[in-house]
Formats: sequence, C-alpha cells, structure tokens
Amino acid sequence: MRTDTRSDQGSITVFVAVIATALVMVAGMAYDGGQVIATHSEARSIAQKAARAGAQHIDLDTYRETGTITIDPVAAQAAVDAYLNAAGATGIVRVEGSTVTVTVTLISSMRILPVADRSITATHTATATDAAIGAP
Repeated sequence: MRTDTRSDQGSITVFVAVIATALVMVAGMAYDGGQVIATHSEARSIAQKAARAGAQHIDLDTYRETGTITIDPVAAQAAVDAYLNAAGATGIVRVEGSTVTVTVTLISSMRILPVADRSITATHTATATDAAIGAP
C-alpha cells in the first residue's frame, strides 16, 4: 500500500488570505469612493456659497451713476476669502463685471485603499442682479 506524501495542509490559508484581501479592497472602494463623492459635493457647495457671498458686493457708486450692475472686486474678494477661511477651504476668485467665479480645491484622503489622496476641484459662478439691491 502506497501513501500519498503530498499534503493539502496550508491550501485553505492561501485561499482565506486572497479572499480577505479582496474583501478589504471592495470595502475600501465603497468607503473611499463614498468619501470622494462626499468631498465633490462639499466642494461644489462651498464654491457656490462663496461665489454668492462675493456677488453680494455690488459697486453702488457705479450703479448710481450708470445704472450698470458691477461687483466691487476688492469687497467681493474679501468676502469670498472670509467664507473660504471659515469653511477651511482654499480657492481662486475671479471677478468680471457682474459675476464672481470661485474655484475650490479640497483633498479627499484615501483611508483604506493604498492609493494617493485625491484632489477635488469644483467651480461655481454667481451673478449680481437688480434684486440684490432692491431695484424695481
């Protein structure tokens, strides 16, 4: 009678290690992917609110003289910077005529997946209108 000298000992360990790694990666994609989506939403919200804060600073002297709505770039920049600082975000502000455009950049940290953190950018533009100054 011949006995088989090969052993299956340890084959389950390799299988469990592979499956465990796969499950951790799936969980990482779900969690870290959700964090990226949440960061996108937060960046859009901050950009929108910051642009709106800047668009409220209408140059009243120009409006009274010409009836043209323009934004005071210095006041708008200060308002956007204050909002971004309060929100803990960084951004770029561009004021042109009656519009304020804010681009916000946030970092989404990858906690489970072994990849670099993601830089998330969102841009929003707000326009000053007659309603902002109570004009008929």
